[in-house]
This record gives sequence, C-alpha cells and structure tokens, in this order.
Amino acid sequence: MAAGERIEAAEELLARIRSGVVKPMEIAGLLDGLPGAERIRAIRCLGRAEQRRLYDAVRGFAALRLADLVPPATVDLATVRHYGRNTLPLFTLFEKRFARPRGEDAAAPGRLVGFNFQTMSPLTGPGYFVARDDAAHGEVLIDYREVPTQAPSDWPLIRSNDRGLGRLVYGNMVDTLRRVSEHVTIGSAARGGKDLGSWFVLCREG
Repeated sequence: MAAGERIEAAEELLARIRSGVVKPMEIAGLLDGLPGAERIRAIRCLGRAEQRRLYDAVRGFAALRLADLVPPATVDLATVRHYGRNTLPLFTLFEKRFARPRGEDAAAPGRLVGFNFQTMSPLTGPGYFVARDDAAHGEVLIDYREVPTQAPSDWPLIRSNDRGLGRLVYGNMVDTLRRVSEHVTIGSAARGGKDLGSWFVLCREG
C-alpha cells in the first residue's frame, strides 16, 4: 500500500469515528480490510476524543473473549503482541504482550498473562497483569492487582505492581477491554473501581 493510501485509511477511520453516529460494523469492516501493518498505523492515529467515542460506541457491539487476544493455534507461553496507543500526555505508543499459561484450554482459557512494553518500563516496571473474561458483559478484564506465576522465558522478571513507581502507574488498576474488530480492541482504565478517564486502543499482530 502506498503512502497516500496509508494516509487515506487513517483519515477514513478518523472521519467515521468523528461522524454524527459511530457505526461499529462499518469501522470493523474498514479495519478488517487493511493489511496488518496498515491496521496498526491507522489505530495509532486515534487521539483521546476518538478513543473515548469509539469505546462508548462499541459497548455491546460484539463479545470479546480471551481466545481473541491469544488465538487457539498459539502454543502455550508464546508471546502475542498487541500494538497500542494510549491517551496519556507522554509515551503514548506502547504494547501489551499476552501469553496463555500452561494448562489452560486453548479454545477457552480461564486466564491469560501479560505485561506492558513501553519506554518507561525501566522506571515503572513491566506492569504485569492477569486477564480474564467478563462473560456477563462480553468484555475482558485486565487486572494489575494480580501478577502471573508463569511467563515466557524472554519476558522481564515478574514483579508486583505494589511497589516503587509501578504502584503509581499500575497499582490497584483494572482495565476493561472491548472488541472493535477481529484484531482491534479498545480499553478504559479504572483504579479502585473508579474510571480514570484514560483510554487505549490495541491491534493484535498478524
């Protein structure tokens, strides 16, 4: 895809989210029709206003399950990268990396493990979490209050989010993740059950 076409895809995504009525099915179709690298570029153009609007628009649109984040064909403890952009003032580009622990059903795992990969990790820590289905709402909860007991060998050392700068960034935090398309999800962060007014969008590799 040429540079002009890349810009066009991003601009079309922005226009559809900024339109009077956000239509999740049309946005999913647009994103599903893009090559993987272009899909990542497109979602990383979404700013705070667009992410907030998209998060609200896809509520109840289509169920998200853990197997959508780490597909069943993925072997246990293999890393699946999700490329993202958040709405923080700095360090907006990041990744969430997920893996399915040993002993989980590949088609319907009870949990996934993961961490945040970003430039501030040496100071804040990796931000480990455990992800679980919220079947009642068709969403996934990313819980930083619990850290994994196993992780891929090339991941950072597992550490709690209750100490150092990590406590300020990840302590007592739970993200809610919703489906946008086959590869794209959007999330909102809460601390102590209180919405933080902070969003992030992710695109699974592949």
